[in-house]
Amino acid sequence: MKSIPIKLSFAEEVKAFVNVVSRYPFDMDLRAGRHVVDAKSILGIFSLDLSKPISLEVYSDDCNELMADLKAFAI
Repeated sequence: MKSIPIKLSFAEEVKAFVNVVSRYPFDMDLRAGRHVVDAKSILGIFSLDLSKPISLEVYSDDCNELMADLKAFAI
């Protein structure tokens, strides 16, 4: 499992983020404090407090291409 901090501030960023992560077969969650949602769910992401950094947890060790695609969202 890999975990990276990300920042999503605007609705357009959330849509772009979901478009990127949906292309990959890995299971992914977003964690904000004790709240965890599916990283591929737009509605789930909007239920989080987006004013603070969020942790993306990817349940795969072979996800270098995904990490490269997410550089725009990483803190």
